[in-house]
Amino acid sequence: MRWPLNLTQRLALVFAGLLLLCSGASAWLQVQSSRMHEQEVVQGLSRQLAAHIAAQAPLMDERGPMPGAVRRLFGQLMAVNPSVEVYLLDRDGRIVEHAAPQGRLVRERVDLDPVRRFLDRAPLPITGDDPRSSARKVFSAAPLRVGDRDAGFVYVVLLGEAHDRLAGLDATGNALRAALWSIAIVALLCLAAGLIAFGLITRPLRRLAEAVRGYDIDAAAAPALLVDDGSPVTAQRDEIAVLRAAFSQMATRLGEQWRRLSRQDEQRREMVTTISHDLRTPLSSLHGYLETLLLKDGQLDAAQRRRYLEIAIEQSTAVGGLARSLFELARLEQGFVEPQRETFQLTDLVQDVFQKFELIAAQREVTLSAQFDDAVPPVEADLGLIERVLTNLLDNALRHTPAGGEVRVTLDRTVPATAEVTVPMPASTPAQVPAQMPAHVRVRIADTGPGIDPARRADLFQRPFNVDGARRGGGLGLRIVHRILALHGAEIRLLDAPGAAFEFTLPPAPVAGLTPSPAAHRS
Repeated sequence: MRWPLNLTQRLALVFAGLLLLCSGASAWLQVQSSRMHEQEVVQGLSRQLAAHIAAQAPLMDERGPMPGAVRRLFGQLMAVNPSVEVYLLDRDGRIVEHAAPQGRLVRERVDLDPVRRFLDRAPLPITGDDPRSSARKVFSAAPLRVGDRDAGFVYVVLLGEAHDRLAGLDATGNALRAALWSIAIVALLCLAAGLIAFGLITRPLRRLAEAVRGYDIDAAAAPALLVDDGSPVTAQRDEIAVLRAAFSQMATRLGEQWRRLSRQDEQRREMVTTISHDLRTPLSSLHGYLETLLLKDGQLDAAQRRRYLEIAIEQSTAVGGLARSLFELARLEQGFVEPQRETFQLTDLVQDVFQKFELIAAQREVTLSAQFDDAVPPVEADLGLIERVLTNLLDNALRHTPAGGEVRVTLDRTVPATAEVTVPMPASTPAQVPAQMPAHVRVRIADTGPGIDPARRADLFQRPFNVDGARRGGGLGLRIVHRILALHGAEIRLLDAPGAAFEFTLPPAPVAGLTPSPAAHRS
């Protein structure tokens, strides 16, 4: 069974394991260090012990070891100091005499390399072979000479079996218990301090986790802990503060995107409802007249049949126009349309569009007028898309201007407030000089119709119809206009004027010798 652990508990568990491991390693190192220190002290104090033994009495003669003298002297020394064990070695390191009980030796030869290093006064401690075990222990050694030749060595194990037995008993007694209790107390104190520290360190993280769990994307405001203070994430030094700032920014973006999606979804549903209504009306009329022609074919004269067919064609044309508008809007909003920019005179394009609406304006008794500023510069834009913009705006204005009214198109020049260009100067000039940006072309289309409800101005280019159902300026045409101008980096504005007045600007064609700054493309 797995127990769910939070971050603090996992950190505490890992810390406890590491603390236990470090405590064990520390205890082992302390024991080893104490043992090495003891060996160094004992060996340093007993460095001359073997030399004193060799000087006490002759242990070898020309015939070899003197067993009686050796055993008598070795026995006396081991009785005085039970921790030492004395051996007599020949020149090859073989044990030739000792005072150990019968059968206690586990090796018959001692490695002489440590002995030679000891005699050369190498740094202590130096360990050598223990004849009674497989371990290595500190020792004292001295050469034996018979006449003028080396006969062997006196080899003294300083910490022998008696010392090991006493040390083993002590290790299982009070000393070991005291060491274990000391390690346990220190470990518990460190663990308690670590738990407190982990709790304090992870408290901001727990608060952040609670705030994130309680975050409601539909809420009007994010929790105080998730409010972005605007400081850059990289400026934070604390990792938890960086995480909080990142969550704050993420919560802000999620909230904005969610609200934007909600608005778009609401507009989509509203547009579907409106389009369904717009399609149902002409389709119902078309179906009604066609059904009348079918049921009363023998009762209708030629004039009536022609009239019904003309009405059916008119309604079919309306449905086709609506379908084309929907298709065009979908292509614009999905990014399938890329402006093919070219240079052209906007005055010529306005006159061409006027020709398409002259007959309609005359039938509705609406005056079409144009006012062009002198020397309107050519523009750089997609000719077909800008023609679509003018067509939609004029069609919208004519449909909502009563008889006797006027629809006016004005073209003039305007200089964006933030527009600057950089004029290249000769190489000797230390800096480039900013110059005034060439004037943009401002297009204004105004009518003398009933105007637009102030309640609809804020979302005029998003909603497909207005409150009263008359669709004053709120059909698919304006949405298409808005998307086309957005592709050109322009923005259409509804002016505060009698009737309805729309305005947008287009950038002029590039002028030789001028390099526009990035601000020059903003409208």
